[in-house]
Amino acid sequence: MQNSDPFTLARRTFLRRTGIGSVAFANLLSRSGLADFDPRRSSHHSPKVKRVIHLCMAGGPSHLETFDYKPELARLDGKPMPESVTAGQPIAQLQGRELKIMGPQHGFSPRGESGLMISDVLPHIGGLADQMCVIKSMHTEQINHDPAHTFFNTGTAISGRPSMGAWVLYGLGAETEDLPGFIVLTSEGGGQSQPISSRQWHSGFLPSRFQGVQMHASGSPVHYVQNPAGVDRSRQREIIDAVASINARRNADLRDPEITTRLAAYEMAFRMQASVPELTDMSDETQATIDRYGCVPGDGSFASNCLLARRLAERGVRFIQLYHRGWDHHGGVKKGVETTSRLVDQATAALVLDLKQRGMLDDTLIIWGGEFGRTPMAQGTGRDHHIKGFSMWMAGGGVRPGFTHGATDEFGYNAVEDKVHVRDFHATMLHLLGIDHNRLTYKFQGLDFRLTGVEEAHVVKDVLA
Repeated sequence: MQNSDPFTLARRTFLRRTGIGSVAFANLLSRSGLADFDPRRSSHHSPKVKRVIHLCMAGGPSHLETFDYKPELARLDGKPMPESVTAGQPIAQLQGRELKIMGPQHGFSPRGESGLMISDVLPHIGGLADQMCVIKSMHTEQINHDPAHTFFNTGTAISGRPSMGAWVLYGLGAETEDLPGFIVLTSEGGGQSQPISSRQWHSGFLPSRFQGVQMHASGSPVHYVQNPAGVDRSRQREIIDAVASINARRNADLRDPEITTRLAAYEMAFRMQASVPELTDMSDETQATIDRYGCVPGDGSFASNCLLARRLAERGVRFIQLYHRGWDHHGGVKKGVETTSRLVDQATAALVLDLKQRGMLDDTLIIWGGEFGRTPMAQGTGRDHHIKGFSMWMAGGGVRPGFTHGATDEFGYNAVEDKVHVRDFHATMLHLLGIDHNRLTYKFQGLDFRLTGVEEAHVVKDVLA
């Protein structure tokens, strides 16, 4: 079918008839968003935040040892779990076994003026009580790690769908030209470290320029960005311009979004050769700041990643994910939660307070939580996977501070009050970014897909400031 859009016709004619100038034009289109402008993208209402930092506690942190205080569970420690609670319910590794209640393994204390009950193993996060909005009624649909991560990141257990970071970048675009708009960092320690697949930050059927870029906290931050030996920056510029000119000419006929992605990737890699060394050079950070995070910059720890996350946020990165692999405590949950908490507690609090001090918390959404929780029933000295009720928290712009939303039953098993499904969480996150989750769509194989899927999803209005 002939395209009647005069802008598109003019652009295609220009691309055919010009040489190296087409590279600059294609780059301009990429930066301005005109290359694939879609009226369904951009803010639908006034946003409360413009960036997200997702602190993903991979492995499933026990809500019963962190944010969901259950005194009744302590009283019933060692007693049989009532069959009426668990009958017909999905259980991962405890299926068919005798189910006995395990009381909380750590004490809880009221924190801040809000009096939020927070585990004593999280003293620094406890100091954020009046900044936090804790959701105690989360529930999900996948009971094993990889599909549960996939579900939380993409809204479905079907592999190959876009991640929430890719959806956000597709919807709002990037605020920086020198770094990717969606960056992922990983760390581990404190427990069994389940693997994290790169598809958790993939773009799925969205153009691949919206996928997350994994940066490494130690060694070379981004693989294959450095120039090869004997190639200086001016020579690299010539090579990129020549390749981009050829690709732009070809794309004038094909209009293949992946060619556009390739052009943008070359340009981004060239700019990152200058921006990444500056990003990871922590010499401009004061010793007091480094001590506040409790890190050795560049050591690959969660603490170092938190400091890097603040620097990424300052430079306009739209979506930042920090995975800490170490919360899978099928055995030794008491010691395990204590050890893993120690690795993430101080730096999490430092990140929130650092953003606040710099005036950035008001337009940043912090998310802290895992793919599911842990059972109130014992698995030896540990706890099994649990999807029917667990906790996570948010802080930052547009979120009610010092607030608790929802509740689980007296065992911490079922979410029973103001339940929040993962899709509801996605809808709420997008709302805070100024996006109506029903209107952010992408046509693929004849269907208009969205992050929240075809199931009904709701913005959780009670958590909004």
